[in-house]
Amino acid sequence: MANIDQVKQLREETAVSFAECKKALETAGGDIEKAKEVLRKMGRSLAEKRVEKELKSGIVQSYIHPNKKVGVMIEIRCESDFVAKSQDLESLAHEFCLQIASMNPKFVKEEDIPKALLEKEREIYLEQIKNQKKPEKIAKEIIDGKLKKYKEEISLFSQPWVKDNSKQVKDLFDEFLAKVGENTQVVKFVRYEI
Repeated sequence: MANIDQVKQLREETAVSFAECKKALETAGGDIEKAKEVLRKMGRSLAEKRVEKELKSGIVQSYIHPNKKVGVMIEIRCESDFVAKSQDLESLAHEFCLQIASMNPKFVKEEDIPKALLEKEREIYLEQIKNQKKPEKIAKEIIDGKLKKYKEEISLFSQPWVKDNSKQVKDLFDEFLAKVGENTQVVKFVRYEI
């Protein structure tokens, strides 16, 4: 059984409901760090269960770099006005804008990358490696590795977070989902640069 001080501490650190914090602490045997991980998993599963819910609310966030040469707009959708008006969603959207401004991704997720674009990249890598006379198995591994890296570079969620490269942008999103427990999606973004 989790004690009240641990539940309070976990609630303060995560902003998740008291009941969910208590449940997570009991599951984690009173270990706060393990309980945070349990909450992240619970939040992800709650959001996945709610994926069918209509995303009728949300925000559009913008960012203009101080040099006035780069600008970003992002649309994030959620189920309720409560989440749409929250400081948490606004902060998340701002972090995403900063990420997009600095790292210039082309797609939200790797699944969004068109197959035709990946096939073109594969052909380019095949041409690059053709003259190196590598064994077929090694050549395939090199091409697969280059494709994996390419997908990570052009996908927002796969990129390392610019403020802490030990995390991916997807981790920020998962932490947000764990906190709000509501279906939320990054619908689209656009980046302008002069």
